[in-house]
Amino acid sequence: MHTAADIAQEVMTDAYRNWSNITHPKAWVHAAASRALARKIATVEEPVEEVPEPTSLLARPDAIAEWETRHDILPLLRSLPPRQRQVMAWTLADFTPTDIADHLGLSTENVRANLMKARRTMAAHLNAGKEER
Repeated sequence: MHTAADIAQEVMTDAYRNWSNITHPKAWVHAAASRALARKIATVEEPVEEVPEPTSLLARPDAIAEWETRHDILPLLRSLPPRQRQVMAWTLADFTPTDIADHLGLSTENVRANLMKARRTMAAHLNAGKEER
């Protein structure tokens, strides 16, 4: 949650600074946030001794567990390979496969294939969860 808050703040600050050059703000923000997250994941950080102070997005450090419980899709998204996760996240943000392909520099067929695989995987997880009950 802290990482998401930091990335959101950085991306929105960059968007403000570059506003006159941005033609598709929603897509620009999603692409910039995706790149920032990829950079963050690629860097190795040293463990810290103290937990960071809560941000305005996270009132209590333990609130993330409650928030995730209400949002069952997050664990499903985490189980997907990175490209499928990225395509599904853009889809959940109301982008079409054509929009996603244009903004990520992929072919529409590639986006549709990854979206189909992601949906199948997520459906299988959901169906397996129903059968366990």
